[in-house]
Amino acid sequence: MRIFIDTSAFYALLDRDDTNQEAAASAWTSMLSSDNTLMTSNYILVETCALLQNRLGIAATRAFQEELVPIVNIEYVNPEVHRSGMAALLAAARRNLSLVDCVSFEIMRILGVKNAFTFDPHFKEQGFHTIP
Repeated sequence: MRIFIDTSAFYALLDRDDTNQEAAASAWTSMLSSDNTLMTSNYILVETCALLQNRLGIAATRAFQEELVPIVNIEYVNPEVHRSGMAALLAAARRNLSLVDCVSFEIMRILGVKNAFTFDPHFKEQGFHTIP
């Protein structure tokens, strides 16, 4: 199964005080023990690094880069996907929906990925199956 990993999941894995940490760790272990293809985008990597560095510091950012990033396939956002994501964001006109979210949805649709490891309810709203 192909699984797209969102910032919220990466963050929950690295912040021991996150309310979703236990669920994230359990889901992560399960995903790694099965025959899954884990993927994310370079936009998610940027967003996650910024969040980790701001909230938890450089040690958490280093752990992310050295321990988690090597396990996942990275889809690099091209100009067309960026434009589509921006168009979706502007059309939705919702304050709490981000460009990174809209680009993630676009990538998932293009690649036919139906599963997302996330704690962000926007993925479910867009019709994706969320893990956990």
